[in-house]
Amino acid sequence: MRSSQTISYLVMRSADAALWLLSVRDRQRYLARLCSIAVLVLATGLAGCNEKRDPGFQGWVEADMIYVSPDEAGRVTRLDIREGDAVKVGDALYSVDDDLQLADLNQTRATLANAQQVFDRADSLRKTGSGTQAALDSAVSDLRVAQARVVTSETRLARRKGFAPVAGTIQQIYFREGEMVAAQRPVLSIMPPGNMKLRFFVPERELPKLSIGDEVRVACDSCAADLTARIYFIATSAEYTPPVIYSLEERNKLVYLIQARPSRPDALRVGQPIDVYLNPKTPVADKR
Repeated sequence: MRSSQTISYLVMRSADAALWLLSVRDRQRYLARLCSIAVLVLATGLAGCNEKRDPGFQGWVEADMIYVSPDEAGRVTRLDIREGDAVKVGDALYSVDDDLQLADLNQTRATLANAQQVFDRADSLRKTGSGTQAALDSAVSDLRVAQARVVTSETRLARRKGFAPVAGTIQQIYFREGEMVAAQRPVLSIMPPGNMKLRFFVPERELPKLSIGDEVRVACDSCAADLTARIYFIATSAEYTPPVIYSLEERNKLVYLIQARPSRPDALRVGQPIDVYLNPKTPVADKR
């Protein structure tokens, strides 16, 4: 607006000298033409001031973390990773003390050895005719139970070490070496790149313009200009529940959650605020 006024002022000033060289009739024509130019310049400036830029839809970056936890409580004895490390499937992550599990394994192995001796004796007596089939059947049953308990104890002992179930980046460590961790409490979290997502809300009037699979443009501070994402989730219910009978004002408050997967997750960070536009080429304002 200020630049338009300045241009008009300069045009008027530059024409003052020329007016003295013209006749009265030519001077009137010249002034009329000059006023038309000034009005056109001012109108253009006002139109530029009133033009609204599409603000997009505000949202943020989230990720579905993978939490790794022990099956049983214990003290963390070793951490093989640090926050920010990249891991592959099967990489060692941490170890928890295994004294109780090792003792349980030794006990079940001793029980298995006794059950094996009972079975061997019952089988030998059955072959000589001194033993009964019922005694042999009982010995077989006890032997199988003892074998199963040994397998269970070995599994419990093996699970005192945590391994990466997926490939990704160590996002956060919740328990350090020497700290007690409860059963099924996560020791750390892993963020797979494919689990990053964008969450944003759109008003009810914009919902018909969106579909699963649509590509949207993503903008944020200091981000690349070519970031895009693809919509994979559209909420079927509003985040705000109005009264049974809506007024027009209440309906304007209805917003729906939209989630999209970024095409370049490595260019974004969890918790980062973003602006989302419905189409990477056509702004929302042009669609409207």
